[in-house]
Amino acid sequence: MTNPAAIKREPNPLKRFLKMLGPGLITGASDDDPSGIGTYAQAGAAIGFAGLWTALFTFPISTVVQYICAKVGLVTGRGLAGVLRERFPRAVVVPAVIALAIANTINVGVDIGAMAAGVNMLVPVPPTLIVVPVTVVILVVLVVGSYEIISRVFRWLTLALLAYVGAAFFARPDLGEVIRATLLPTIRLEPTFVLTIQAILGTTISPYLFFFQAEDEVETQISIGRRSIRQRKGATKDELVFAGWDVAAGIGFSNVVMFFVILATAATLHASGTTHVESAADAARALQPLAGDASGVLFAIGIIGSGFLAVPILAASASYALAEVFRWKRGLDEKPYRAKRFYVVIAASMGVGVLVNFLGINPIDALFWTAVINGFLAPPLLVLIMLIANDRRVMGGRTNGPLTNAIGWLTAAAMAIAAVAWIVLSLAG
Repeated sequence: MTNPAAIKREPNPLKRFLKMLGPGLITGASDDDPSGIGTYAQAGAAIGFAGLWTALFTFPISTVVQYICAKVGLVTGRGLAGVLRERFPRAVVVPAVIALAIANTINVGVDIGAMAAGVNMLVPVPPTLIVVPVTVVILVVLVVGSYEIISRVFRWLTLALLAYVGAAFFARPDLGEVIRATLLPTIRLEPTFVLTIQAILGTTISPYLFFFQAEDEVETQISIGRRSIRQRKGATKDELVFAGWDVAAGIGFSNVVMFFVILATAATLHASGTTHVESAADAARALQPLAGDASGVLFAIGIIGSGFLAVPILAASASYALAEVFRWKRGLDEKPYRAKRFYVVIAASMGVGVLVNFLGINPIDALFWTAVINGFLAPPLLVLIMLIANDRRVMGGRTNGPLTNAIGWLTAAAMAIAAVAWIVLSLAG
């Protein structure tokens, strides 16, 4: 995001809006990682148009949650883990951060596996032989590239996801049915349905996004010369307003892609009787109305692009969190020799993630279940975030307003209810 004063001076409304975009757009777009795409494809195949309403429902709550995380970063000048460390006992924060690191590592592994499956659709090489080269390329980009270059690349990679929008239109679904399913939520108290909703919530409102949003705001401040916490601390009304627009743009982009992935797979796979996505090739079939024989190529480009966008963010968010809790030097703009432990954690996370791909796990199933895991991890973290955002000792006069509070607590409650409902229904058979 450009300096707020420069944004206000820009007379052209479109250019002014584009200058607002930065951490929120990158974080929001990274929500459509291979795990997200795989989960939405599985949802469309499993429950058809009945999952469309979740895109509308999750937009305001995702936007508010990410805005709160952005505000914490801007007001305190710290990442989320650093604020948690100052506010809560170590016995609460350390397990939460370690749980995040474990979930992110699994997510990194299955996302890399999905990218390898995408490459395999372009080049007839076994995915297991592609996993390591893909990981090495991402690591080199993270270690050698600057934060500015990395963030610019991330923004362009988001465009690869728009293929799903075209595919949904070319599938020619029943417009009346689509509108009804979008505006009138469907709830079925069945384990499969509730698990699918839980997975959608978990991949859309994912814990790694909470941490990366706040850290990315801090990194952006550092990139314009505010290197100390004292220089970064505090946020003007304009900075918060622009951050809100930035976050809304990122989540809006993410949810549009989410909606059309569910729509495309519901109109093609579910409509033809395919209710379980077994492979990347199955998920690619949803693009056939748009691309025909080239659907595999189009899907591969989308899944590879979304992976290159999300895997570095997944690995970095865990490393940022651990670095802040244990007071390590950190930052994607720091040289590796100055922030050794920060980069070691990134490399270790990706290395362990690589090993996940040699366990013989179905990659699409793995993508879905990582979303479920995130759905269980998010509610307790949201409770901690909401407590911070309402603590005047931390936020000063920038605590949450009534509407923000209502939506934030509703989000934590909705995700907790979905998790408990699935457990109860599963135990009840």
